[in-house]
Amino acid sequence: MIQRIPAQDRHYKDMGWLKTYWLFSFGDYLDPANMQFGNLRVFNDDFVKAHTGFKTHQHAEMEIVTLVMSGELTHEDSTGSSGTISPGEVQRMTAGTGIRHSEMNHGDEPVNLCQIWFLPDQSGLEPGYVQQNFRERLASNALIPVVSGGNHSEALSIHADITLWIGDFEGGHSSIYEPGSGRGVFVYVIRGKMKVNDTTLEQFDQARITEEQEVRLDAAEPVHFICIETKLE
Repeated sequence: MIQRIPAQDRHYKDMGWLKTYWLFSFGDYLDPANMQFGNLRVFNDDFVKAHTGFKTHQHAEMEIVTLVMSGELTHEDSTGSSGTISPGEVQRMTAGTGIRHSEMNHGDEPVNLCQIWFLPDQSGLEPGYVQQNFRERLASNALIPVVSGGNHSEALSIHADITLWIGDFEGGHSSIYEPGSGRGVFVYVIRGKMKVNDTTLEQFDQARITEEQEVRLDAAEPVHFICIETKLE
């Protein structure tokens, strides 16, 4: 079964310095029927104004992945870690028992980022932060695992039973994905147009996929997308 959710059904919020689209219940947006997909709990597509950002705030008991689509985002946290994330780089932060961090746009142009939260497999983890550059591999016209709690040693590790893939396909390219039993697949189109089996997805559409033995990803035109496999139970 493939549930397509069109771009216009995302929850939109304009805070002036931040324009954001929430794909799941978050903040003051509450929809009991849209709380999570497996252990994927939050997916926010954020646009941060120049010289602004998320000032120091706290998280706990969550695995947080940040992907930057355009611009640069500067991270600092209470573990002493810091870094600047740009397109092609991936950050994973373990909030664990509690972490304070900030994410600021010090540049002159807006930053577009996707921030994705996963429920961890265990509580009480030590807070931590890692970042890795996948830029060269993402140019390979393939589905690339960038964060994984499984057997993908080339990906950033995460304390959650998920794998997050990034696809950057030329038009006409396709890939077949076979999720395991009891698994779901989530797809979000950053730019371009694609088909997931017989379902067409355009820019900013999402698909939530269950009970499919095979998921075929076809690029109708050059497309950049995020694909997440998660356990459903």
